[in-house]
Amino acid sequence: MNGYERIQAALSGKKPDKTPIMLHNFMMAAKEAGYTMEQYRNSPQIIAECFIRAIEKYQYDGVLVDIDTVTLAGACGVEVDFPQNEPARSHSGCLSSLKETEHLKPVDIQSYKYANIWCEAVSLLKEYFKGEIYIRGNCDQAPFSLATMLRGVENMMMDLCLEDENLIFALLDYCSEATTQFIRLMKEAGADMVSNGDSPAGPSMLSPKMYEKFALPYEKKVCEYAHRLNMPYMLHICGNTDIILDQMITTGADSLELDYKTNIHRAEELMRGKTVFSGNIDPSGVIALGTPDLVKEKTIELLEIFKDNPRFILNAGCGIPPITPSENISALISAARKF
Repeated sequence: MNGYERIQAALSGKKPDKTPIMLHNFMMAAKEAGYTMEQYRNSPQIIAECFIRAIEKYQYDGVLVDIDTVTLAGACGVEVDFPQNEPARSHSGCLSSLKETEHLKPVDIQSYKYANIWCEAVSLLKEYFKGEIYIRGNCDQAPFSLATMLRGVENMMMDLCLEDENLIFALLDYCSEATTQFIRLMKEAGADMVSNGDSPAGPSMLSPKMYEKFALPYEKKVCEYAHRLNMPYMLHICGNTDIILDQMITTGADSLELDYKTNIHRAEELMRGKTVFSGNIDPSGVIALGTPDLVKEKTIELLEIFKDNPRFILNAGCGIPPITPSENISALISAARKF
């Protein structure tokens, strides 16, 4: 099997010949290729080059094309900071109140420079690997996460408790349009899978009841949209998601990318036969700062849990830091290939 076939097998619930590996390593890939994040985010050719080099060096199966977590926010009017050596970031929202939602400019993700760069990089990678490697086009933020960026985290949390729910849903509808537009662009770019992050919707910020009311319906909506385009869909939420895992499964997502803080045994049990588990080795404490022996140990521990479950893709629990030693990635992949 090639890389594409391994990941496709996992998504289909079939046993691949080897453990499928798809790393969240865009920052490390850029650094190893000798580029700053500023150079990386501004050139689809450089983005493609970084992943091509990483694939050729480490021989893993799928590319997760990512740039930052504020591209949709920037396209919707949030002020974005572009550090030279870090991913882009935002510091505050663009709405002083929920009532300003009606004055937001119409959603047009295609007109935003960085969304186009992101998609063009996906097209270049798809053309280069010619179906040998699986290409996951991350589509930035799910609607609740994007709404939190437009309003500002603290303001959004207060809104959920104090404001008219109709105003909240109006903002979420606006954000859903932005998210689905990006998914459509990724489909047109040739991605094999699309994904979104929705970490502000996790238990570290929302109660399960609030998640069910405000985030879950929109996760379902964008997942259904991806499926209408015949695209597999993956959802990522950082932190310990134990108490909402059963709800996350109902989104219909083909795969859930889960943080190392989530109980792996509980996740395997709940997701077995339903949803692919993607993850979830600690990206900082183990992959970046651990020894190769520790990386190998934690990789084998994870693989043991899923040894009889084909719905599994090996990854870190979140983005791999750029300071990660190359020997640690080699140890992770070597352990998986020998398991």
